[in-house]
Amino acid sequence: MYEKILAAVDESDGAERVLAVAQELATLANGEVHVLHVWEAEPSISKACTLPSYEDAHMLVKAAAEKLSAAGITATGEVAANLYSHTALEITTYAKAWDVDVIVIGSRRRSDLAALLAGSTSHKVVHMADRPVVVVP
Repeated sequence: MYEKILAAVDESDGAERVLAVAQELATLANGEVHVLHVWEAEPSISKACTLPSYEDAHMLVKAAAEKLSAAGITATGEVAANLYSHTALEITTYAKAWDVDVIVIGSRRRSDLAALLAGSTSHKVVHMADRPVVVVP
């Protein structure tokens, strides 16, 4: 089973669902969760021009790790600063560095056209990862 889980979260509503799935997997295997948020310092075509601050990103990760800890899950969190919009690469790099068993990531449920124009981080992670990926709708 999955004893080491990477939960990739962002500021979207789907982050709560990602944490719920990561918590369930960790509970089943008495595992631990590493919460990761990739903070992008520059706007991209897929994001609004107003991005959360680096401090907001840390607060997001801290709150997520505390929520998991309150549920009895061993949890740590980290923010990876990314200036080049390579979020999927950051997630897969951290997965290897932490030697996790599975990556849990959300999907924004974009239309095919929007995904084509803006790209899909979850799609890229699925193709780049060398370990299982759970995509949470």
